[in-house]
Amino acid sequence: MNGVVEAANKNIKKILRKMVENHKQWHEKLPFSLLGYHTTVHTLTEATPYMLVYGTKAVIPTEVEIPSLRIIQEAELSDAEWIRSRLNNFALIDGKRMNAVCHGQLYQSKISRAFNKRVKPIQFAPGQLVLKKIFPYQDEAKRKFSPNWKGLYMVHMVLTRGAPILVEMDGEIWPKPINSDIVKRYYA
Repeated sequence: MNGVVEAANKNIKKILRKMVENHKQWHEKLPFSLLGYHTTVHTLTEATPYMLVYGTKAVIPTEVEIPSLRIIQEAELSDAEWIRSRLNNFALIDGKRMNAVCHGQLYQSKISRAFNKRVKPIQFAPGQLVLKKIFPYQDEAKRKFSPNWKGLYMVHMVLTRGAPILVEMDGEIWPKPINSDIVKRYYA
């Protein structure tokens, strides 16, 4: 069964290569590439999108022409047995989806650990002077030669994850913490 799917995926890859070479008929090749996408196991979920939606492996067009063992077994079932097997498959779909969610969370945590190895957290202390980044959509950044950083603020308090609460130089405390990525230390 896996050999048939792998052969179909290889054919789809060939079609995609031809699609790049001859881009005028891409709309005719699109269903084949979508079939390849929906029947390929994804790293994040460790399942195919088709499996997560329908709870069963996809029947590729070659299996319809040359029936596989699975197709022959389903064809010989009576209607009641076929309905019973379908209901059992639908009951298993929720478990497969939860399994995919767990795989997704594990994959995301693995990627974040790999990314965070190189990140050096910025440590702020109360009383430090800082500058705040000006974003392109803010009014201060409308000109070409406008500054990238604004103000002189003092760190009032630092929360547990390192997000500072700022105080303006006139003593007004900001009500919300600010992301530490958009603040940098000011060295006098």
